[in-house]
Amino acid sequence: MWNIILPILTLIIGLVGGFALGVWYLRRQMTNMQMDEKQIQQIARSMGMNLNQKQLNQMTRKMQQTNKKPGKKK
Repeated sequence: MWNIILPILTLIIGLVGGFALGVWYLRRQMTNMQMDEKQIQQIARSMGMNLNQKQLNQMTRKMQQTNKKPGKKK
């Protein structure tokens, strides 16, 4: 009986732990990401948007403010 339950339980714990670790790593990388105006403009164009200079400045400012905020502690 334990020959069936233990591997299934180990698989479930591994999947949940791997998913949680992946989410943590991705969030950490996203908050540390630095982009210049060319990269922002390129991403916007790939989504079908064409940003003017004012919108581009607003996006740059928002990203800088987001990167300066401390992370939430749980």
